[in-house]
Parts: sequence; structure tokens; C-alpha cells
Amino acid sequence: MRNIIKTLLLSVIVFGMNSCTEEKILNLSPINNIADDAAFSTPSLIESSMNGVYNAAGVGQYNSTSANGGRGYIWGAAFVEQGECRGEDAVNAATFYQLTYTATYDPTTANNSYYWIDGYRLINRCNLMIEGVTAAVASGTITQAVGNDYIGQAKFLRAITHFELLTYFARPYNFTAGATHLGIPYREVGINTQSEIDSEILKPRNTVAECYTKILADLNDAETLITTNTISKASKNAAIAFKTRVYLHKRDWPNVITEGSKLNTAYTLTALPSGVFTNNLANTESIFSIQHSATSNPGVNGALASMLKTRALVTISPIIWRNASWLLDDKRREEGVMIYTASGRKYTNKYIDATNLSDASPVIRYAEVLLNMAEANARLITPDLGTALTLLNRVRNRSLATPATQAYTAATLPTQTDMVKAILVERRIEFIMEGRRWSDIHRLQGDNIAPIDGIPAKIANGAPAASLFTLGTPYTGTFGVPAIPGSDYKFLWPIPQLELNTNPGLGQNPGW
Repeated sequence: MRNIIKTLLLSVIVFGMNSCTEEKILNLSPINNIADDAAFSTPSLIESSMNGVYNAAGVGQYNSTSANGGRGYIWGAAFVEQGECRGEDAVNAATFYQLTYTATYDPTTANNSYYWIDGYRLINRCNLMIEGVTAAVASGTITQAVGNDYIGQAKFLRAITHFELLTYFARPYNFTAGATHLGIPYREVGINTQSEIDSEILKPRNTVAECYTKILADLNDAETLITTNTISKASKNAAIAFKTRVYLHKRDWPNVITEGSKLNTAYTLTALPSGVFTNNLANTESIFSIQHSATSNPGVNGALASMLKTRALVTISPIIWRNASWLLDDKRREEGVMIYTASGRKYTNKYIDATNLSDASPVIRYAEVLLNMAEANARLITPDLGTALTLLNRVRNRSLATPATQAYTAATLPTQTDMVKAILVERRIEFIMEGRRWSDIHRLQGDNIAPIDGIPAKIANGAPAASLFTLGTPYTGTFGVPAIPGSDYKFLWPIPQLELNTNPGLGQNPGW
């Protein structure tokens, strides 16, 4: 953590400018290297500082050797790529994500280490933003209303980043009664002085329950404070939507429904499932996405269109491709629209700009809110299967060739178990290659209806044979990557050795 950035740097701050690595920036002239005491001295510099927080979220620093910076840790692309490759519905076709895919990582592995490092770099930027804006309001540089908007956006990003890190480095909420097991440090102090480094570096891990309390408090503040309303920035509705995700993991079903209901009139699903991706920053369904452009993206070693399509590094797995619930004429199978086929293997076509790498990273969209609410209704002590069915069909029906005959009915999903399992499969289909699979695997450990034990078995690492994608029957072939039980230490990523070198008291995850 001693390497956490101590200044807010304008050349990684302004969208539309050529972004550079932090190492290069530190050698630039002062106009491109604004100290944090000056970064909040004018309204325009404050706006640039906020844009810099988003740039850090979308590009990251890991391996930032190109003009376009890092590999998208953690919200620019890495959450999609790592979230898919930790699950069984993707196949790592080359070596790029092999350590993630096969769970052969260790405390020095770059992918999991920089998830932590770039995650906490982003959190520190959020904290510096909150402190700087608070001072700017006190000095009269900006109004309280403007300041509240910036603070709300920073708290939103701080909350969702802590939450994302929890799903990789800590056990799920229901692992212990009251979630008293170890989580991660919830950092709320901007580090830019030696005394702050000395005090914060020794901060212990919060419990998972404490982290959830702080995450929800930040999201509640964000909901209250933010006035911005655009897909590419944190918004009041994004905070509400993300709360449905957090409460789902907490297994607080009534609050999933309460929060999701606030958005009933704010969004509608696009007419076609592809509509979210052909107009990824201008549609009725996306709630929050990370914006990219030709001059601000994770580069060919990170961008979604590059990694998941043109370089063919990750295929859709035959495990989900051949799942019987994914109907043969489902529009999400449409070749050249949602699917791209090369050498008989199936790849996602959700990210299509292989030239400028400008596809936005879809952090949360309304389809997820609807399915979160569907699952919550189905899991209530007294299940509301009728409402769950309606919400499930709202998402699924737009992809069906003939909804009148193919939609789920009360007769086809008569029990709570049937309903929950159908919703969970629908999530796998709807959000394939959007980074949601690991999140669901994580929260379903020890579930009372559809439990998953650890990391499921996967098809062998490497390019799968084209014949494995033949439709008609579920996949029943061999698994080259064996399942990892939930009790195994490899279920969690290890705390990076770089972190433990400076804060050994933090403690490594058991078994590592």
C-alpha cells in the first residue's frame, strides 16, 4: 500500500485525452501533474479529478506499458474476464487466464494480486476525492449541492469496489452466523501523507458483516447525494440497483424487493437482447457501465472486444451452450448478433469494437435487477411464485422466438425449488460473458435450495473441440479441470504478497 498514488494526475484524469502510465506521468511537467492540494482549487479541476476516478476504474495500472494504460482492473474489463474464467461457463482457450481458470494462482500471481492492488488504488482515489471535495465546499470553491454529487459518486465507487473484492478474497456472507468471519479492510481515509500511510497500513481486516454495513451505508449515501443521471457515471439509480445485488448476497430477500421496486418506472428492457450492446451507453436498460474510447481503454491485452472476440482467448463453454434451458431458437444464440463462431467454437459477440476498443463494460443493468427481484420473491419465507414468474418471463421472453408457447408457466415451474433453479439458469444465459458467474457461484455456497459446493468442474484448459458445441443434448463429457470443494483454500484468492510485505498483521487467507 506504500505505492498508493499520492497525487491526482490530470493526464489520467481527463476523458478524451491520451492516457499515460503513472510512471510516465510522474516525469511530466507540472501542468500534467497536479498535487492534491491544487486539484480541488477550482471547479474545473475538481470535475477533472472526478473524471480521473472513473478513468482509474476503467483502465487501471496493471501492466500499463502502452499508451492506453492498464488491463482494465478492476471495472474496465477485468471483472468480466476474471469473473467468467473463475466459473464453468467459459473456457480459457489459450494461456492468458490459465492460472485463474485452473485455480493455480498463488500470492504473487499478477491477475489476483492486481485485482487487490488496483482495487485499493481506486478506493484511495475515491477517498481523496471525498476529502478534497469536502474541503472545497467548506472554502466556497463549489456549492454544497455540487459537492454532494461528487461525494455520492465517490462513495458509490468505493462501495462497489469493496464489494467486488469481498467476493474474491473473503467467504460469502452466510459462511458464519452473523457473517463474523474475516472480510477485507474497508478503507475510508485518503492516503497522501506519511502519517496516513503509517496509520492506514496497519489497519486490520473488517469482518464480512462490517464490510456489508459500510457498503450499504455508502450506497445509501450515494442514493441520497447524487444528482448526475447518465449511464457512464454513478447515479442515484445505480446505487439503488447495486443494493439489490448486495442484499441478494446477504440473503435479505425483502430488501432486494424494496430496492428493486424503486426502479419500476425508471428503466425498460431493450426490445432485443442485443440492444444493450449495440447502443451500450444510450439505451433504456443499462444502469451503470464504464465508458471507453479509442484513447481511454484497457488496450489489446485487456479490452473486452479484443480478449473475448478477436483474439479468441475465451470461448463460451459447451456446458452452458448445450444447457437444455437455453432453447435452440433463443435470440441470444443468434449468429453475428449475439454469437460469433470461429473454427466451430462459440464466442460472445456482445463486444464488437475491435478497432477502437470502445465497448463499455456493463457493470449493472435492469435485467439483473428484475432477476434479483424474481429470485427474492421466490425465496421469501412465503414464496410469491406468481410475481417471480412474471419477473423471470420479462427477461426471458424477449429472447424467445414464440413467447406465447415457450414462456415459463405456473405449471412448468410449480415449486419454489423449480422457480429458483430456473432463475439461476436464466442468469447464466442472460449474463454470459458479463462477469456475473463467479458472483453467483460465491453466494450460492451452502445455499438451501440450489447449493454449489466450491468451484464447479470445467472443460479442459485450451481450445475446446468444435464437436463439443453440437446442440441437441446437454454436455456430459469429461472435465479437464476438476471441481474444487468449497472447503478447499483455493476457493478464495490469496491476499497478495505485496500487501503482506507491508502489513503482515493483515493475515493471509487460511491455507495459503
